[in-house]
Amino acid sequence: MISATVTTVFTVSYLLFTLWLCRGLRLTAKSICLAGLCTALTLVLNSIMIPLPTGSTFNFGSMLPLMLLALVYDYRLAMVSGWLCGVLALFLLPAWQPVHWAQVFVEHLVCFSCLGYAGVFGSDKRWKILYGALLSVFLSAVGHVLSGVIFFSQNAWDGWGAWGYSLAYNLSSKIPEGILTILILLALPLSALKKAAKEGTQT
Repeated sequence: MISATVTTVFTVSYLLFTLWLCRGLRLTAKSICLAGLCTALTLVLNSIMIPLPTGSTFNFGSMLPLMLLALVYDYRLAMVSGWLCGVLALFLLPAWQPVHWAQVFVEHLVCFSCLGYAGVFGSDKRWKILYGALLSVFLSAVGHVLSGVIFFSQNAWDGWGAWGYSLAYNLSSKIPEGILTILILLALPLSALKKAAKEGTQT
């Protein structure tokens, strides 16, 4: 009961706040093309899975496209693109097929759109990039863990319980993937990429 309450409060609060952040977003031909490209890349990278001993899988670079979109263009567009990814994953990614309709809200609509939070602090300073990326990875991990507790507790290993199993299963993949993604983001010339995206918008 407590797990269900925590999951409900987190999911509803997250979705409402993210929807509020997306207010004022205007879609142009360029932004739609960028959103489509990043959505496609995200789905392709999520389909490349490296199995881990915990039974989870490591997806190399799957967080990167939407985080880049948030940092160099518009974090609101990245959030909306994340929602689109969550819906398309229902049909295109076998590993993301839900076992319950509510899982779509707890996991699909959270774990992709939260990557847009990488840009909420801006991208002009390294610490802003770091904090935004950490927030995105944290929200993604929370969504996956809560989904594991609620919808996959029957898969828990003997003696682990729903929370222990979900934490071990999901964090074994999300922590290394998040660290790798953040290191790549910090190494990229984001200022130059942002300038190029801005110039492309004006032409």
